[in-house]
Amino acid sequence: MSKSWQIPRRTFLRGLGTAIALPVFEAMLPSVRALADIAGPGNTTPDGFPKRLAFIYTPNGANMALWTPTGEGADYKLSPTLEPLAAHKADMTVISGLAARKAFGNGDGGGDHARASATYLTGCQAKKSASDIHAGISVDQVAANAIGDKTRFPSLELSCDLGQEAGSCDSGYSCAYQFNISWRSETQPMNPEIEPKAVFDRLFGGGGGGETREARLRREQQNKSVLDYVMDQTKSLESGLGTNDRRKLDEYLSAIREVEKQIAQNGKMPPAVPAGAVGSFDAAYTFERHMHLMFDIMTLAFQTDSTRVATFLVSHDGGNRPYPFAGVSAGHHSTSHHGGNPEKLAALAKIDKWHTTQFAYFLEKLKSVKEGSGTLLDNSMIVYGKGISDPQEHDHLNLPTIVAGRAGGSITPGRHIKVAETPVTNLYVDMLNRMGVRTSHLGDSTGDLEVIS
Repeated sequence: MSKSWQIPRRTFLRGLGTAIALPVFEAMLPSVRALADIAGPGNTTPDGFPKRLAFIYTPNGANMALWTPTGEGADYKLSPTLEPLAAHKADMTVISGLAARKAFGNGDGGGDHARASATYLTGCQAKKSASDIHAGISVDQVAANAIGDKTRFPSLELSCDLGQEAGSCDSGYSCAYQFNISWRSETQPMNPEIEPKAVFDRLFGGGGGGETREARLRREQQNKSVLDYVMDQTKSLESGLGTNDRRKLDEYLSAIREVEKQIAQNGKMPPAVPAGAVGSFDAAYTFERHMHLMFDIMTLAFQTDSTRVATFLVSHDGGNRPYPFAGVSAGHHSTSHHGGNPEKLAALAKIDKWHTTQFAYFLEKLKSVKEGSGTLLDNSMIVYGKGISDPQEHDHLNLPTIVAGRAGGSITPGRHIKVAETPVTNLYVDMLNRMGVRTSHLGDSTGDLEVIS
């Protein structure tokens, strides 16, 4: 490849109803670094790559005795629940002591599951009402408002749970609280997309607004990949790339095709999964593959700089999904109210460990994408957590929290950090500042959390 040959950063492979954004190639680096200079300090890494921010939420608390690591600092020992993350221990920070005080009743009575979700990223007390909803802007939307104009999509909101927006779901609280963790404003939640295919079509549809219905139907009827429509452009681009960039292009296009295949194989999501069920209404559908597809799509969105901000509400708090694939046929919510029963506690730990196993899959995907001298994970901050610790008590103190990634070198991972009771929003204020979004306050925050440096 000629050293003078450069590709503009915002280059797409375009075809009928298709626009495939490209990852960062070596041939793009001059323009990437120029964009970094324009963006200003904080928003990008020293190498000029964008920083990414994501929040992964799992419901119904945890068996805290088997979640919490032993020891502190770099010499800590992973707990049984965190063992699936052993390969990523050096890439993540486990934090104990963070709290969401606004998720307690504070005079409003029951409704801890609704408040856990509504408060998790906002730090604000949710108004107890089935129709007059009121919470606060969430950390992801603060970031999206500040840097969303630099990408095709300001943010992505994902879930594996069918949402119920109308009516009351938990002790008089609107269902909107339980089925959303992202809030654009105090009264407007960002409803997540639950169908992987819809998110995929949004990312790779023409013009960033999705391919036309006619083009999509034609492609599906012909059983074609989006890659089939850009084959000639791909060959032309490939001929001018260096060895490393050709390998990166091949890996990227293979990942897109694999996601398409997995979407086709996963069947249709059932309308509901009743407690005690041993399967789903569509034999092809699996919850694990659904989660993996969402993680794959997030990776592609970050890799192509289609967005730098994402949230993933895996399941809603208070949900009673069974986990037969993890060895638990009873519903998650009913299992979480363990009453000290050893069998229920063991079952809850199995569910917790199944979730951390899926999170390990996501971290592996991010680490597989090379960026400069590091990886996509190195240039990200990924929070994995819950709005409840001990579910028996509906406790919102000492929340299970992991921060994976290095934020472009500004975070030193590989540690277990214990803090005195501290609002979890202090962590978010710190993360926003590491993203270049200058922030001093969010919800009930009292400062930032510099201990993760």
